[in-house]
Amino acid sequence: MKYRFWDNTIESYLIVISVILFTLIIKKLISKYCAGLLYRMIGKAGKVITKQSFFNLVVQPLELFILFFIAFVSIDKLNFPSALEFKIFKYTSREIVDSLTSGLLVIIFIWLCVRLIDFTAMVIEEKASITRDASDNQLIVFFKDFFKVILVIIGVLLVLHFSFHRNIGNLLTGLSIVGAAIALATRESLENLIASFIIFFDKPFTTGDTVKVLQFTGTVEKIGLRSTRIRTENKTYITVPNKQMVDSVVDNISLRTQRKAEIRLEIDIATPSNQLMLLVGSIKKVLKDKVAIETYQVHLSETGKQAHIVTVDFFTSVEQSLNDFNDFKEEVNLSIIKLTEDLQIKFATNEAKK
Repeated sequence: MKYRFWDNTIESYLIVISVILFTLIIKKLISKYCAGLLYRMIGKAGKVITKQSFFNLVVQPLELFILFFIAFVSIDKLNFPSALEFKIFKYTSREIVDSLTSGLLVIIFIWLCVRLIDFTAMVIEEKASITRDASDNQLIVFFKDFFKVILVIIGVLLVLHFSFHRNIGNLLTGLSIVGAAIALATRESLENLIASFIIFFDKPFTTGDTVKVLQFTGTVEKIGLRSTRIRTENKTYITVPNKQMVDSVVDNISLRTQRKAEIRLEIDIATPSNQLMLLVGSIKKVLKDKVAIETYQVHLSETGKQAHIVTVDFFTSVEQSLNDFNDFKEEVNLSIIKLTEDLQIKFATNEAKK
């Protein structure tokens, strides 16, 4: 047992191997116990998300962290074999191994933290889904992605500090200068990021709203850090930079209070005034008898050498579906056509306009 091999006794090797094997056997129990403690620390979240969902997210990275941490601590108690000593540039093999192990531990720890953010977002999303305000859900998705980015940046800084022994303070100072230059070079991306905050807090639209912007009409499916994704009426998927969503005129169709229909009748210029008055009155009577119409307007709006123009505007409830609205509009159009036939009123032709 006291025989030395690669600068360490057989006893030392057996102790380290035993500790690693023991950890490998009980790591699942330890990780579940630690996960249970974390779950209890969250408190009332257990009433919303099941304990198993939490375990599915954090147990695996927690197992790896515990295993690698104990393994690295155990192996560190051994003397580094002189037979494995070599240099690559200015770094010894021991320094390289230490840097790799430190970096791996940091990466696993950041992975665990990311999973905790995912679980926290699940809890908040579940509670937010109870409310009617859809903007809560999109804020959760936004800040979940935002905090993940921040966490990854912190992870990179920790790897640079522990693996490459860089001074983070000096590094942050240097990064601030580089960041200013990058900010100038990526001004458009920063403008989109700022615009995303404006969208989230000003709430001109939310996920699920039907909007019209840049000659496109569709449903907002996702609002990200840089762009907004819209599913158009043609079922295509377009990406609009958030800056354009803020700078452009956005028509939020989901917030309308009524559906509007516009009908323009071009009547033959030879039609006498008494027939025009009769037509306008008859159209008003037809619209008045339609229960689905909330308000309406009928006017002889224009006249001239080519045609008399009668404009018909009416509004229905926003609760009426688009298909039902189109069917109802067709019904009104047919009723007006029948009126013109009964009154023997002719529409202006292209030849008459010429």
